[in-house]
Amino acid sequence: MAKFVRPTIDTKFYIDFSWWQQKGQNLRAFLQSNACPDCQRLAEDTQDQTFDWINPETGEVHEIDVLWHIIHTHCKHDPNFLDSRIPLTSAVFRIFILNDNTPLSPVELHEQIRKKSPELILKTIGGRQIYKGIKPFVPAV
Repeated sequence: MAKFVRPTIDTKFYIDFSWWQQKGQNLRAFLQSNACPDCQRLAEDTQDQTFDWINPETGEVHEIDVLWHIIHTHCKHDPNFLDSRIPLTSAVFRIFILNDNTPLSPVELHEQIRKKSPELILKTIGGRQIYKGIKPFVPAV
């Protein structure tokens, strides 16, 4: 097991897609639960369709459900997509969908989730427990 290094409010986070596979979790089901009704209807025709997503920081290629792309392109125009009533971890996950999973710090996440402080965001996503694959970004060396 890797040594735990306590992140700070300046530590960048991202969604680790391999976490979903390692944990046997269904990313598509979770994406569907975060999609608006229009995207859910569009997704009905995209069962088992994937595309290659390239991490802009590392160049690493991941095969991602096309539903990710549908949400990314459609829901970013929906002002209710980041509704203040959704749980913080869901809001963070949705921000990573909207920004194409570009690593962001709790300070940067706070700029988009005004209702929570950078410290609370860090406390929520920066512990040993990983939620929804959101974890500290470690650049490749």
